[in-house]
Amino acid sequence: MKHGATEPMDDTILFQPIQVGELQLPNRIVMAPLTRNRASAGNVPTTMNATYYAQRADAGLLIAEATQICPEGQGYIATPGIHSAEQVAGWKLVTDAVHARGGRIVLQLWHVGRISHTSLQPGGKAPVAPSAIRANAKTFVAEGFVDVSEPRALTLAEIPGLIESYRQAAANARAAGFDGVEIHAANGYLLDQFLRDSTNQREDAYGGSISNRSRLLVEVSQAVADEVGAGRTGVRLSPLTSFGDIADSRPQALFNHVVERLADLNLAYLHIIEGETGGDRQPQPFDYAAMRKPFRGAWILNNGYDRSMAIEAIRQGKADLIAFGRPFIANPDLTRRLREDAELNEGDPDTFYGGGEHGYTDYPVMG
Repeated sequence: MKHGATEPMDDTILFQPIQVGELQLPNRIVMAPLTRNRASAGNVPTTMNATYYAQRADAGLLIAEATQICPEGQGYIATPGIHSAEQVAGWKLVTDAVHARGGRIVLQLWHVGRISHTSLQPGGKAPVAPSAIRANAKTFVAEGFVDVSEPRALTLAEIPGLIESYRQAAANARAAGFDGVEIHAANGYLLDQFLRDSTNQREDAYGGSISNRSRLLVEVSQAVADEVGAGRTGVRLSPLTSFGDIADSRPQALFNHVVERLADLNLAYLHIIEGETGGDRQPQPFDYAAMRKPFRGAWILNNGYDRSMAIEAIRQGKADLIAFGRPFIANPDLTRRLREDAELNEGDPDTFYGGGEHGYTDYPVMG
């Protein structure tokens, strides 16, 4: 769809089909990736996770929760991985269940970088980051919430192996039956840490200039697109979030450059979190339209959207699709509720992170 293209002025626009890269989607509603901390031992998905995603399969696209690409990529307890044979088999339960319901699902590839704790790292070692700068942030471990550990800086010699971990994780995702992947480069995690000058103080080819700080994300995106196809690859960005104690002195210039470089790869979509992560839509000076200009793929917007806001954003050509996060937790039938403009269930924050089926697969559906 051309930017700013005129569309019918009615409420059905959110429910019209769209081609996103290789994927034909029946509507413009995306389920955002939602960390729920319900993986089993070995960070393996289970039949409970399969039920959860299958319940929500009528969304145009499901983006499965952030999933670590390697053991060092883990930052929270009971989050799934995609680096072992057992994890691939567990995720196959999920994709089979979603496809049986006619759904489409991609996996978000995750490395948390410095937002981790030694208790979650192989051998109790320090987490890795672009630079050895500790975040003023907390993470969730067996004992509860704790301050993140001080990281060590990745060496230049380790970068090719890191890129290979993303490529292999993408291959594993396809082997597990996913329709594609989303590279998590947002919310203060590893790839975002490389992008920002507050967290990246390297003096080699991956630090300093905006071009150098963008290099790792571009190289990861190229490797993943080469592995699974550009038309099955998306990237998530959050230009203004401070989540994970992150900042940049020139976000507009940085993210304009990032999108320009990613546009050359002909990716399926970019998934943009507007403003502060978590639904905070306080106005901040940033020109999202300027950032989007070079990108020809689908443009997904996310952060605190409701039905009317979503319809208006697509009508105005500001977005091609809208991602909904927390509303999907409490409303497995959110797509139907949005279509019928029905009342939404309220979520229970006490069950958002960790636990069993309660607050996960037991929310009521309409009718």
